Amino acid sequence: MKRFEEYANRYQCARMERRDGVLQVTLHTNGGPLLWNEVPHRELVHAFADMGADPDNKVVILTGTGDAFCNQIDAGAWDLSAPIGWDKVYWEGKHLLKNLLDIEVPMIAAVNGPATVHSELAVLCDVVLASDTTVFQDAAHFAAFGAVPGDGAHVVWPLLLGMNRGRYFLLTGQQLYAQEALALGVVNEVLPGERLLPRAWELAQQFAQKPPLTLRYTREVLTFHLKRLMGDALAFGLALEGHGIVDVQRQAR
Repeated sequence: MKRFEEYANRYQCARMERRDGVLQVTLHTNGGPLLWNEVPHRELVHAFADMGADPDNKVVILTGTGDAFCNQIDAGAWDLSAPIGWDKVYWEGKHLLKNLLDIEVPMIAAVNGPATVHSELAVLCDVVLASDTTVFQDAAHFAAFGAVPGDGAHVVWPLLLGMNRGRYFLLTGQQLYAQEALALGVVNEVLPGERLLPRAWELAQQFAQKPPLTLRYTREVLTFHLKRLMGDALAFGLALEGHGIVDVQRQAR
């Protein structure tokens, strides 16, 4: 078991606060919108594990900082010149989503703006609220960098959008704006920015009134199918992504 005081200030990329069992996790880089690099890729693996191991968490709210959830990536942050470099990415990539899904309390995403890099962190939550400025995209793989979208995107987006729409989304770099995401069932509510976190807290406090075992076991049944899909496909996808990146680098030389 973990206690909040043990991990609340441990992570550079996640600011945490908790009231009455509701844990708000705000992703950031140096106090601004999250830049996806090796820091969150490494840290969130352990942060999600800590959050999931704390019995005093009743509901988790996941949000971003400023006007973006996550829309920047430092593609040169990882040394992939040798297999050992990709092995680190492979291990972290597997445990990032595993540990997110292993958080055994309801999760609410408050998507505060563009989520074009690792948007699956938001849309894997049980409730997804989006600001009216939100746009979803897979901007870190096939369309932009020629990389295989094998780190969970290949599971999540065909599941949420349907097989053909999901494959189109990943292959073309399609931008999916908030109202269209609402119409397609990717998000549950679209709100003005100033209403986003208050609505997330309203729902979280409502959920937190339920008995602890109800909260835990409801999350378990709601993520069972997702865990099975990830268990079947995530490691395979990450392995092929690594092979593809080696070839991209070879052709660039």
